[in-house]
Amino acid sequence: MMDEWRGWREAAQTALYGDEGFYRSPLRSPEGPAGHFRTSVHASPLFAAAVARLLARTARELDTGTVALVDVGAGRGELLTGVLAALPKELEVTAYAVEVAARPAGLDPRIEWCAEPPAGVTGLLFANEWLDNVPAEVAEADADGVPRYVQVRTSDGAERLGDVVGGADAAWLERWWPLSAPGERAEIGRTRDAAWARAAGSLAAGLAVAVDYAHVRGARPPFGTLTGFRGGREVRPVPDGSCDLTAHVALDACAAAVAGTGPGAEGRTELTGQRAALHRLGVSGDRPPLSLAATDPAGYVRALAAAGEAAELTARGGLGDFGWLLHRVGPERGR
Repeated sequence: MMDEWRGWREAAQTALYGDEGFYRSPLRSPEGPAGHFRTSVHASPLFAAAVARLLARTARELDTGTVALVDVGAGRGELLTGVLAALPKELEVTAYAVEVAARPAGLDPRIEWCAEPPAGVTGLLFANEWLDNVPAEVAEADADGVPRYVQVRTSDGAERLGDVVGGADAAWLERWWPLSAPGERAEIGRTRDAAWARAAGSLAAGLAVAVDYAHVRGARPPFGTLTGFRGGREVRPVPDGSCDLTAHVALDACAAAVAGTGPGAEGRTELTGQRAALHRLGVSGDRPPLSLAATDPAGYVRALAAAGEAAELTARGGLGDFGWLLHRVGPERGR
């Protein structure tokens, strides 16, 4: 990789998704994303079971027994594998794993492996911790409070300020993440907005869901969130292909990118937290009644373990604080 100064979006795109990038190269990341960070999918099978219930609910709303499940940023297919195992047998599902890496050996043959979301399918599109890996430009307010692009040196992650932010990027900052005080930083989310609009727009009908580290206007982090992960540890972000590069997502901006206008648009896009979303899908950290220990000791132990896993998935200050963006596509149906 050439030692040169680039904008963060270009540098991260090459570092993550280039031919020798972090997500493409089996030598750099043979274990896939699971070897470097732990998502809700890896924390507990309860997460996949909740997605299975959401898929079944979506099928009922669409009044169909045949649906698609599209996992965007599928890793090694862990979520799809868990969902297929948890689904009711009467529901016919076509599963798509959308991922830049090669198909892993031994994956369930029912899962189709593809580089882009399939167009025109009906069902559930689910993107868990995908948007935070969509590269974005980084801006920083200079000594006069003027937002400028941050350039990064690919070899060591050193940074310097570049040109003044202009055009559509400046308009996005003004609307969603205004900067004024010297040193304030922002990740310009236009690329995430566009990526989410394309993904959600691939559905003919159904539900598109994005789950991610998130923030909203009025509560943006003053210095941004760009960071790196390697081997389960947070590291300095260096765009040389050696680590994951991630930044939290302005999910409210993504929501606006697909919200639409006109009759029926209201209520089709919802922004909530993982704690509330999983509670609605039957995932609760409530401990089982102690009386169960006397009547069914083994059942009590299983229920207690499940409660612990559910508590981690919904914990305040942890996974429960993840944002969920839900967007309904197609004609209105009974819910």
